[in-house]
Amino acid sequence: MRPAGGLFLTLVVVAAAGCSVAGRAPVDAPPSERPRAWDWEKVAPGSVGLDAAALERLADKAERGASNCLAVVRDGKLAGEWYFRQGRPDAGQEVFSVTKSVASLLVGIAQDDGALRIDDRASKWITEWRGTPSEQVTVRDLLSNDSGREWSTNSDYGRLIFARDRTSYAIGLKQARPPGTVWAYNNAAIQTLDRVLRGATGQDAVSFARTRLFEPLGMTRTTLTKDRSGNPQMFMGMQSTCRDLARLGQLMLNQGQWGGRRIVSAEWVKASTERPSTKLNDAYGYLWWLNKRGTVVGPLAATGARDDGGAGRNAKSIAPGAPDRMFWALGLGNQLVQVDPGSRTVVVRLGPGRRPRPPTFGPADAAGVLRAIVR
Repeated sequence: MRPAGGLFLTLVVVAAAGCSVAGRAPVDAPPSERPRAWDWEKVAPGSVGLDAAALERLADKAERGASNCLAVVRDGKLAGEWYFRQGRPDAGQEVFSVTKSVASLLVGIAQDDGALRIDDRASKWITEWRGTPSEQVTVRDLLSNDSGREWSTNSDYGRLIFARDRTSYAIGLKQARPPGTVWAYNNAAIQTLDRVLRGATGQDAVSFARTRLFEPLGMTRTTLTKDRSGNPQMFMGMQSTCRDLARLGQLMLNQGQWGGRRIVSAEWVKASTERPSTKLNDAYGYLWWLNKRGTVVGPLAATGARDDGGAGRNAKSIAPGAPDRMFWALGLGNQLVQVDPGSRTVVVRLGPGRRPRPPTFGPADAAGVLRAIVR
């Protein structure tokens, strides 16, 4: 029995909140810890066209892959939920670059409000860039990771991480290449969205996320965090749970609606996830990973960079054989929120925050949920 209780970055199968699967007891929070916001409709897998035994095999694979939790949702109903190791329904954890996909949603909401347009120059709010080569960088460039801002593994995974004021550090980097000419998984460039969102909305991103995204979705255990200078972190740092992230995935599956309420426009969801945002990386939308086949550049690679060694670059898709409409929010250690519009499923998987080492459980494994669908 499992205790009740991840680059190609991290993936988690989110879905629903715990029904009985293959003889396991239902996973549920005590009534005192179960606010209404957590009330998923929990169903037997067969009632939503999923095979319980196939889900159990997926859970076994997730457990062997050092996961903390796994959730599977179909048609908005929680068909399976498992916790391993230290994982618990109410235990939040760092989800690393899944934070980036939330940053994308915040930009989309701000654009829906008319507070910004993604073709605006970021220098509208980042005044330090005015009169410099960075003045031409648009919000779209920052979302697409083709801004041309200075990038290196030493900067992104060293100096940025140790900076007390991560926003100031990121803004102060140089413009290495013209926008649109190089793709890099650029943590520092994404962090500058902190200044953009604050200037455009008049709120810091922590408050904006709470009032416009987390609270409406009932993501009661989720928060963005701040650096040591009090700046909201845009590229990492979000704390969340398997259940909360399942809500995020379901929002995307619902084309931006939740409980009959419009949270973000369907146009934004489609623009972020249905097609590549740049010709330089077919696997990338607006801070969401796509299952498109073509040039796939991973998180430790950069087109045209001297120090990437070609790491993570190939001509396949992230999950070969899975639908090309599938997409993910991914974070270090295979933190994962998988959304597949075709099968109407959401999978969330969370695990330790470290570089995946076999055995692990990543996007291609999470795509195995399709094998549980009863034809």
